[in-house]
Amino acid sequence: MTETSAVPAPGLRERKKQRTRSALIDTALDLFLAKGYEATTIDEIVAAVDVSQRTFFRYFAGKEEVALSMMREYDQRFLSVLAARPAEEPPIAALAAAIRGVFDEVRRSDDDHASRFAKVRDVVENNPALAVAQLRYFNELEQELTSILARRMNVDLATDLRPTLIGATFLAVMRVAFESCAHESRFQTDEVTARIGEVFALASETLPRAWSGD
Repeated sequence: MTETSAVPAPGLRERKKQRTRSALIDTALDLFLAKGYEATTIDEIVAAVDVSQRTFFRYFAGKEEVALSMMREYDQRFLSVLAARPAEEPPIAALAAAIRGVFDEVRRSDDDHASRFAKVRDVVENNPALAVAQLRYFNELEQELTSILARRMNVDLATDLRPTLIGATFLAVMRVAFESCAHESRFQTDEVTARIGEVFALASETLPRAWSGD
């Protein structure tokens, strides 16, 4: 089985851009937690990072985007890895391999993803507008995932509901895994990866029996 090739290390210019982007995200999350999402202004974010508004808007369309940017980044990486998986791979195997690949990237990086994930969760949970935006985003993600699955399975979504069902079930499994980790304040990559594996196994064992009423 051919694995997705490693991503080349970014150059100096790209690393500087990544550092600026990360600084904007971290600063915004800290301000959202300290002052509240609605009360925080973009002027305050850029002043704390010592960049211009123009620089901020090169990376983000606004406060909503910066707040949800971390999950969007890794979801899009997941979709990209999934689309590149071998065509002969069954859907569930491809989904599992793709999510493992993304977590391997997180594990190899130097960023404090655990702390950032925890902050994102707190910010979203304490701001109804962001919670609604997150739900809207999850709906868009499900549609993208379903389209990729349909292409991989070589079926038409208009006549075959299997990609929709597989995609929705996979996202439900991921949500259960992430939420259970969050309730236990377990945000380290290894902890989340292990929990995803546990929920995958539980779904494989439980869903067929539950569906049939056993």
